[in-house]
Order: sequence, then C-alpha cells, then structure tokens
Amino acid sequence: MQIILLEKVVNLGNLGDVVKVKDGYARNFLIPQGKAKRANQANLAEFEARRAELERQQAEKLAAAQEVGAKLEGLMVQIARKAGMDGRLFGSVTNADVAEALAAQGFEIERSTVRMPDGPLKQIGDTQLEVALHSDVVVSITVSVLGEQQQ
Repeated sequence: MQIILLEKVVNLGNLGDVVKVKDGYARNFLIPQGKAKRANQANLAEFEARRAELERQQAEKLAAAQEVGAKLEGLMVQIARKAGMDGRLFGSVTNADVAEALAAQGFEIERSTVRMPDGPLKQIGDTQLEVALHSDVVVSITVSVLGEQQQ
C-alpha cells in the first residue's frame, strides 16, 4: 500500500515521503495513529496544502523533546526492590517501573519510550538505559536498582 507520511517514522521515512508498506502495517498502525494517510490524488493535494502546518508541528515536537532531553541526559534514577543474598531481585524492574520513577521526579514520559535492550532488570546495580523522546532525540539515563534485604 502506498502511503504519505505525516511525520517522521523511524526506519521508514520523513514527513511527506510517499512510501510503500505492507497493508496491515498501514491499516493497523500508521493510519490509526495519525502517522500516515493513503496516497491518492485527494490526500496528496490535502497534504501539500497542510505541509507548512505539519512541518511547524513537527519542529515544535522536536524542540519540546530536545528540551526535556537536555534535562534528562545523564539523570540517575533509583529504584528499590526486594532482593536475595546473591543480588538477584524477587521480580524485576521493567520500563513501566522506570517511567513511574521518572514521573515521581517530574518527567512525564510514556513507558514505551524507555528502551531496555537486555529486557527487564533482574540484578541490583547500575544500568545504562536509553529514553527515546522523539525519533531524533534519544537520551541516556542511569537506573540504579537498590536491593532491600529479606529478613
């Protein structure tokens, strides 16, 4: 299916690009999320009429993400969990836990923006994680998992 991108999509294209994607990806994700429209003459004309507005919105989102990213860069988040004697956690620390800890510090971010390449954290200690605030703004934070000893 040919679509027009209404914003930058990672690994796909930039604002205004006409790209071919699988039908399900377009119908189930890109179009409902407002990231794309079907590429036909009417939608192309509508897009060209709104191009300046969409570019301005894109620039505002990027500026806001860069502002938050500057505050988040290098931040250390501490999360306490129950752990055994060997330093392994009873349970794990997920991206939702990290997002909740950041919210407690005043940063409202979606849990899906926290990238955990090795999966949930299951050991006490410090771990570097990335937070993707925008497709162009990825900042690094340190998550320190503290162990609470069992009695």
